[in-house]
Amino acid sequence: MTNYTERFLEPDSTTQRQYEALRAHFVDGLTAEAVARRFGYSPGTFRNLCTGFRKNPDMSAFFAERKRGPKPGSAEPETQNRNDRVIALRKEHNLSVADITRQMAAEGMSVGATTVQRILRQAGFTKLARRPRDERMAALKPRAAPMADASRLDLSPGRLRTEFGGLFLFLPDLVRLDLDGIVGASGMPGSTMIPAGHAFRALLALKLWGIGRPPHIMADILDPGMALFAGLNVMPKRASLTEYSSRVDPRLCAGLMERWHRATRGLDIDLGGDGSFDLDFHTIPYHGDAALIERHYVSKRSRTQKGILAFLARDADARLFCYANARVRKDEQNDEILRFVEFWKQRTGGLPRELIFDSRLTTHGNLAELERMGIDFVTLRKRTKSLLAAIAAAPDADWRRVRLTNVGRIYRTPRILESTVRLARYPGDIRQIAVCDLGHENPTLLLTNQMKTSAGQLIDRYARRMVIENAIADAIDFFHMDALSAAVPMKVDLDLQLTLMANTLYRLLAVRLGNGRQVSRARTLFRDFVKAAAEIRIGDNHVIVRIGRRANNPFLLNAGYGDMETTVPWLQNRTLKIEFV
Repeated sequence: MTNYTERFLEPDSTTQRQYEALRAHFVDGLTAEAVARRFGYSPGTFRNLCTGFRKNPDMSAFFAERKRGPKPGSAEPETQNRNDRVIALRKEHNLSVADITRQMAAEGMSVGATTVQRILRQAGFTKLARRPRDERMAALKPRAAPMADASRLDLSPGRLRTEFGGLFLFLPDLVRLDLDGIVGASGMPGSTMIPAGHAFRALLALKLWGIGRPPHIMADILDPGMALFAGLNVMPKRASLTEYSSRVDPRLCAGLMERWHRATRGLDIDLGGDGSFDLDFHTIPYHGDAALIERHYVSKRSRTQKGILAFLARDADARLFCYANARVRKDEQNDEILRFVEFWKQRTGGLPRELIFDSRLTTHGNLAELERMGIDFVTLRKRTKSLLAAIAAAPDADWRRVRLTNVGRIYRTPRILESTVRLARYPGDIRQIAVCDLGHENPTLLLTNQMKTSAGQLIDRYARRMVIENAIADAIDFFHMDALSAAVPMKVDLDLQLTLMANTLYRLLAVRLGNGRQVSRARTLFRDFVKAAAEIRIGDNHVIVRIGRRANNPFLLNAGYGDMETTVPWLQNRTLKIEFV
């Protein structure tokens, strides 16, 4: 038996073996038992094979027809899409074959010039006339991006992805605060295409996301989520965002701040309820050559340098900045504390109960004015050589130890020396407390007009004032308060107001989260909760923001964000819902 005979009598493939077995039975007349023995079947299996063939005697199952032409999968992937793109480039941009070839290569579609010619010829296009090089290069220029326009906001049903999904956590509070009403009542400028409220939300989005300067928005300007947050079709370009502050009258910022904090008091924060405030100056450094800029003391560098002097007041109980002024001149800085008192009186009808500040904030004469108005204060006294010598000469019997209760540090039992002293331009006696064993080489000198409050309570209270320096550091770190937008102080003032507004929104988020998050810094809240991508589903009457899966999402659910339904006026009164994957 030859090898060729074996190919038929001892087939390797299952299909051929079935065919030869059926042929031997039906054509050669062999019995089922004989066929089963020859081809390795059991009698029952071969009988089933015969029964199946009798029911469906289709021979095509044994002989596969060889199809002529290219094999499946051998053609270029997405050939039709490639052809459509070639035709679109000729139709929309009138590109030549060479230009189309280069453009297709840039888009990741490999196609030769001959193929492009064939596609165009089959589509009915004729050969282009020879064009000058300038005309051909102009055809390759990119399309101009659309301009920001609130009237062109497209809210047709659909889905979109955004890297700025966490911004929508602040939308319910912005609606409750009525940002558009506050901005409109304050007289902030706007345009037909970008109304004042939309411009403010665009600028506020940068602050909330920790983007340092408006020009830095260009990296994310095409993200649809940030534009939707502001109520625009696209985000304004950097020129529009940067120059907006030039259109704002700096005198309007005080009214804006007053209306903003008045609205804040109606929410979850009791602003000014305790009446105790921490005060401080902060120098925003400037590194240019403008003669307009004065030199001020920079505490973190222990020297003076050019910069904008900003005055900040922080509600000690609400942990919130409630006043800011970035237009303080050197000859006016000593009286800024009195301007804050007058501002608070006009806003609330009453005076602050207590002010805490350091020795550089004001003069002894203004301390006398605070005493005359009945305002308690605690401040530091400058340590002169004569004062330090007198304190060092005090007998040990005059010193006593106190225990601090609210200070998280290792020096909880300092020694104190209490006395009443007289100051120039301050009528009457004032209480002085010298504090040692706080980890410093020299004693700390406190001055206060609170004669009956215990020394331990006063030291505890002044220690908590240091939180304002931490809050300023947080504003510098996350809200980029030191990123000067211009050498013109009146432009810095608006940026400072935006920082205060962003600080308020993060504070509202922290209060709602609870569980110890009330003391978290803005950067921590951003990292744990706000920095999240999302899928946005737009319907006829709603906008659903589905925030991606994150470890801290249960905290947001527990805070009630998943239950909120907010009608957003600048989104054509769609209902905003936040969901968590």
